[in-house]
Amino acid sequence: MTVHCDIVSAEEKIFSGLVEMVIAAGSLGDLGITPGHAPLLTQLKPGPVRLILQNGEEEIFYVSGGYLEVQPSLVTILADTALRAHDMNEASALEAKKQAEQMMADQSTDIDHAFAAAQLAEAAAQLRTLSRIRKKMGK
Repeated sequence: MTVHCDIVSAEEKIFSGLVEMVIAAGSLGDLGITPGHAPLLTQLKPGPVRLILQNGEEEIFYVSGGYLEVQPSLVTILADTALRAHDMNEASALEAKKQAEQMMADQSTDIDHAFAAAQLAEAAAQLRTLSRIRKKMGK
């Protein structure tokens, strides 16, 4: 059995197709959505979204947060930023994490610590997503 899934960012539709399962990090914990799941609306944490496709293959995406909505025949993920995991750059994520950590350590008053904390959380979520891909590929 399958359910239709759409992953949409502010810029574009990233994925649209039939899936056997959607796995994502909701605001209250991890979610596994399969066909016939009860209707649901939840906020998503930044991190990986895994799709188990019809043929059993897995595809991994990164979302910066957003919302997941489950309807009887459709799962929709709305995210500010959504990327196919293979389009992500580990070096860029590591550099962003390093810069955010430096901003957090800076005690001057002109630093926006909330912004730095958000940047740090996003970089860490991207690195977790890349780590999950490496595990999947056995590297």
